[in-house]
Amino acid sequence: MGRTYAGILGPLAFTTILARSVIDTSSVESTLMLATACLFLFAGIGYLVGQVADSIILEAVKANFDKELQARETLSKNDR
Repeated sequence: MGRTYAGILGPLAFTTILARSVIDTSSVESTLMLATACLFLFAGIGYLVGQVADSIILEAVKANFDKELQARETLSKNDR
């Protein structure tokens, strides 16, 4: 999930800087430097956020699975 978030946030930041520079009529060199820096910065942030979200979701699913498995085992033991 981290790669997905990085692949979305990085290019989004890049195009946002490009659009802002077109509106402000900034120089090409400074625009590309800033856009590239923001691309890598936001891709890194997106990767970290995605990894945290992935681990939270994985833990929640595992906890629900374990709880359901335990409930079924208890039910199975009571049927005997």
